[in-house]
Amino acid sequence: MKKPFKNFLREFELNIGSFFLAFTMLVVIVNVFTRYFLSFTYHWAEELAVGSFIWIIFLGLAFAYRDNHLIGIEALVQMLPEKAKKITQFLTALIMTVISGIMFYFSFKYVSGSTKITAALELPYTYIYSAIVLSFGLITIYSLRTLSNAFYVAFLGREEELEEEEETTVLEELEEELGEELDIDSKS
Repeated sequence: MKKPFKNFLREFELNIGSFFLAFTMLVVIVNVFTRYFLSFTYHWAEELAVGSFIWIIFLGLAFAYRDNHLIGIEALVQMLPEKAKKITQFLTALIMTVISGIMFYFSFKYVSGSTKITAALELPYTYIYSAIVLSFGLITIYSLRTLSNAFYVAFLGREEELEEEEETTVLEELEEELGEELDIDSKS
């Protein structure tokens, strides 16, 4: 029981984003069907689809940042000497931490002070805009982790130790998932 929940949390942004994507598709398909075949539309369908789409975008942003899938310009960084690369990565992580922290603060301030409601469902926009707060909160946490790792690599020269710790974590995760299969393979 613990393992599925742990796996769900490991891919939190992807799982919740997938739910909102499926929900958006369902609402849009039902609305298109009713419009063309039953000659009516649900007045609330567009609001739900747009709100879900906002959640998809911001959860996807946090997921892409966490797994380092965002587009970056690395041509100049690759031409730098090794020590300068490490310092540049640290400075980049520092800038991202500051920017994401500022965005988290202002998005929280905006959402907590928002009194707008949607037209059709009359729901507070807080439900929709809280995706922005969650996204930048997660990005701030992830950038703090990246900043910490970049600091150790750039200034303490502990790159090898961090890589070994990550490998151990991956091996431990595999061992948990496969359980006894690893014990059987290691005996033979």
